[in-house]
Amino acid sequence: MMLDILITAGRYPDYEKNQFTEANIGIKDGKIAYIGSETPEAKKTIDAKGKVVSPGFIDIHMHEENFANEGKEYVISKLMLKQGVTTCVGGNCGVQYQTLKEFKDTINELGGAPVNYAMLTGYNWYRTALGLGHFDTATKEQWDIIRGKMQEDLKEGAMGISFGIEYDPGITFDEIIYGTEASDDPNLLVAAHYRSDCLGNIDSIEEMVNIQKHINKRFQISHLSSCSAMGQMKESLELINRAMDEDPRLNFDTYPYNAFSTTINSTVFDDGCLEAWGKDYKDLMLTDDPYKNVYCTEEIFKDARKNYPKMLVVAFVMNEEEIAEAVANPKGMVASDGIINHGNGHPRAAGTFPRVLGKYVREEKRLSLIDALKKMTIEPAKRLDLENRKGVIKMGADADITVFDPDTIIDGATFGDIATPPVGIDYVIVGGQIAAKDNEIITERAGRFISYFEK
Repeated sequence: MMLDILITAGRYPDYEKNQFTEANIGIKDGKIAYIGSETPEAKKTIDAKGKVVSPGFIDIHMHEENFANEGKEYVISKLMLKQGVTTCVGGNCGVQYQTLKEFKDTINELGGAPVNYAMLTGYNWYRTALGLGHFDTATKEQWDIIRGKMQEDLKEGAMGISFGIEYDPGITFDEIIYGTEASDDPNLLVAAHYRSDCLGNIDSIEEMVNIQKHINKRFQISHLSSCSAMGQMKESLELINRAMDEDPRLNFDTYPYNAFSTTINSTVFDDGCLEAWGKDYKDLMLTDDPYKNVYCTEEIFKDARKNYPKMLVVAFVMNEEEIAEAVANPKGMVASDGIINHGNGHPRAAGTFPRVLGKYVREEKRLSLIDALKKMTIEPAKRLDLENRKGVIKMGADADITVFDPDTIIDGATFGDIATPPVGIDYVIVGGQIAAKDNEIITERAGRFISYFEK
């Protein structure tokens, strides 16, 4: 058998044995077709001596391309690819930028994507489409309309449903439960951005734990870092760990930065937010012209909120030690919450995964390499019911692979320049094709849409 690619002398994480194993790994027709000590003939050989041959990273929480605003360009998923991500889940926080059919049709029209894409259907997006304001109470008739729209996305292959409770505080608990009943399929995923951060975070987590108790699906607490890293992380993790022990359907994800990012018109920045965080306007950095990389004054903040409402803000309001606690917690996953606008935004969109492996594993030794990789490969794969195809190095699995140097890997993106690529990632293979090598994108078309019905 002539292999397409043979990766030699690397170490891969064997999750069943909970150890790294040195082996040669062969790829043919988009699948892992050989694992062993021999050197079968291959069209291309990659020397991975001293390197880790990992399953491609799976980002269970990011924000997909906005084709209407950005044009038919892959802006954020190219940043994902360079940092070793091979599969992304978009449609999070209740937000999507086009119907799922439109998103799929664009990927098909372009002949593929830089990464594999799965999608959630965003409740808030359809709520806004009905003309409901952030604080408006929806009627039962409006609930039904929204649920019908989400059912269309689910029929197109969405993996589940997402809510952005903080973004539309008018969403009630009963409305959320009703929305999750768009399908009675227990294998769908429900994800939610909490109702309130900081002083309200424990109540918010208790609400999400209560949601899990009332639904027959799995529930994902989104980006815990931006909810609880203002002095409440220890209590939050204790609450979540206890709830997960009682009901393993519950889980959470987190990202490795002490700043969050969202649009400046968000309810997050309503009056009183700075006082609650114990911060000032100078702790808010704007990301786009005419205020690119400018830290706010009260005057600049008000002008941006009025005249540039879709501009992304980076808010430095979280504590680094609490970020590390969330990343290193034995439970939970790593995800980027990556979102950009006009190519600008927070470096988490370009550096999340190498940052965890470089900063928290190698430099600070907060968690082991294999435990970190579990959080970004096999655990999100299990969450999506993809663990037999993705998130693992085993015979017959999809050949989504990231080859990196554990001694050098680190994020390169900064708050002032998210375009700087990471260090230490040699190859990113998507669907058996070399999609990126040494920070150079080789193909933007190796990824595809992953339908719920094809997983």
